[in-house]
Amino acid sequence: MNFPEVQKNLNVDSIYANTDLVIKARIDRSEIQMLCKLVEGLGHLGIVTTTNKELGEVMIQTTKDCWVELKKLIEKMPIEIEFI
Repeated sequence: MNFPEVQKNLNVDSIYANTDLVIKARIDRSEIQMLCKLVEGLGHLGIVTTTNKELGEVMIQTTKDCWVELKKLIEKMPIEIEFI
């Protein structure tokens, strides 16, 4: 494929460097699956990954634009969550 010279010089990493956001949180380990399902059902505002099941630690991957709305919704969920 032939791309214009301008596109060849774009640094994709720098374009998206300020958009990704990773939030670490701690919840009761019995609630991890519920958090995953609730966040998944919000129209892909974020993705939850378990980082330490024994301690109930999760990582929420989102964007800076989506985080404000996602945080408000998570705080209204029937889950006690501690952002760390």
